[in-house]
Amino acid sequence: MPKTTPIPGVVFTEATLRKAQELAAQSYGSVWTGPSGEESSGEAVARHLEATIVLLDKDGWSRVTTYYRDQDKETASGVNPADDESLTVKQMVRAVLRFLHDDIGPDLDPRRTLDTALRHVGEDDAHGSTDADTATVAGYVLDRLIQAHTGSPSARATAWSERQHRTHADITALLTAGVRFARTHGPSASNARAA
Repeated sequence: MPKTTPIPGVVFTEATLRKAQELAAQSYGSVWTGPSGEESSGEAVARHLEATIVLLDKDGWSRVTTYYRDQDKETASGVNPADDESLTVKQMVRAVLRFLHDDIGPDLDPRRTLDTALRHVGEDDAHGSTDADTATVAGYVLDRLIQAHTGSPSARATAWSERQHRTHADITALLTAGVRFARTHGPSASNARAA
């Protein structure tokens, strides 16, 4: 049987995490403070990133947002409701609601981008201490990791995740590195509450 060599994915080393910590320390404002003005603990951010991994594993990851539907689909009569001036307001509202239910709803691609997954975890109460603040802070953490990884001070995790050659494994590696970074370098829960 031929021996196969796995294709290496992106690797975030301990040196990358140390460099990211240096960048975080040099950042204008605290990387750990979200839009609320309150500091998030490293553990809360780590849990947010772990929940993001679970969500992307469940629903799938997409480099960019895509929608599956027939752009040229018209009503059963063959007439596009937007072009039919004889429709009443009530008929037009029904056509729009039918379109939303039948054409967009079931055919929506369930996969999520990195940015969307971070946000959706923050919007969902099922993840305990995750919220919009931990979503934002998680994004800051991932940005510092990508800056350390690429050597570019203007690099951002979302843009990095959208590159043509990126894979789900690359995104999982980034999120996993973010979990390690948050637990190692993030503020403790008691310090975050005191802020």
